[in-house]
Amino acid sequence: VTQFIIGRWYSIKRPKTLKIKLFSMVAEGTKIPFMKWRRFAMIFSVIALVGSLGLFGAKGLNLGIDFLGGSAVEVQAIEGEADIADIRARVGVLGLGDVQVQGFGTPVDVLIRVETQAGGDTAQQDAVRLVTDALSEDYDIRRVEVVGPTVSGELAIAGAIAVIVAIFAVLIYIWFRFEWQFAVGAIIALVHDVVLTIGLYSIVGFEFNLSSIAAILTIVGYSLNDTVVVYDRVREYLRKFRKISVSDLIDMSVNSMLSRTLLTSLTTALALLALVVFGGEVIRGFTISMTWGVLVGTYSSIFIAAPILIFFGLKTRKTAEKEVKEKRSDGAAV
Repeated sequence: VTQFIIGRWYSIKRPKTLKIKLFSMVAEGTKIPFMKWRRFAMIFSVIALVGSLGLFGAKGLNLGIDFLGGSAVEVQAIEGEADIADIRARVGVLGLGDVQVQGFGTPVDVLIRVETQAGGDTAQQDAVRLVTDALSEDYDIRRVEVVGPTVSGELAIAGAIAVIVAIFAVLIYIWFRFEWQFAVGAIIALVHDVVLTIGLYSIVGFEFNLSSIAAILTIVGYSLNDTVVVYDRVREYLRKFRKISVSDLIDMSVNSMLSRTLLTSLTTALALLALVVFGGEVIRGFTISMTWGVLVGTYSSIFIAAPILIFFGLKTRKTAEKEVKEKRSDGAAV
């Protein structure tokens, strides 16, 4: 659509020059020494990763019925606010085992979770019917989900495989497009983003379901895009500048793409914040984790993926040529 509009405008106006000034969030020639802060950033990230893994091990995730199996019934009070204690009393006498009742967004909405029933799918459907019958006089039934234990196990395995395959595909792509240091840096940055996102789910207690897997895969793609943009500029400058240290070269690369990175992240975050505020409780966990992932992905592309290149010994062309000459001279001396 944009191409069509611009094409039509150009064919009518036929301008000889285009006096368009590109918007930039940072001043031209900005020289922020990001690599001077790389050690502090690495320490901060290691602490955050250890904390996230520790919370995950101690607290775990609030797994949804996609992975646990069982039933979820969302109800809304017909008049006034929902009485959670009354709902617990009504469903507690039904003999359905572990039943969780919790507020769901607004004071009139409640989510009821019923554990997997021993009698299979028929028993699960009967349990849902008992719950809805017990509440139908005072509550509207908004949503019902039923997932059997076999399906939930398959979904958990499929979700894990999806994340692993995505990261492995990124490894292959970066390895062939750049050098091995770039591939390792990209994978470490992606693992960093995934672990911190899982840590967010563990801390906040959002329900972890298939939407969460979709959020993680989207974050992987978004973070990779930011990382590849920075890496592409690093590769370009490696060919262009020969008498500069790798640290300074990476700083130049990040600064040259900083405006683009910030603009992309800001516009994406603003759209996600609108969904957080107006999207409702059903997708709130998804949108908040996505917003978090955008911020973490932007951070990791600058302070994780880029410094990793220094750590793994990326060299400028001049340094590499100098080392080759020294090796040849040493060999000739022997």
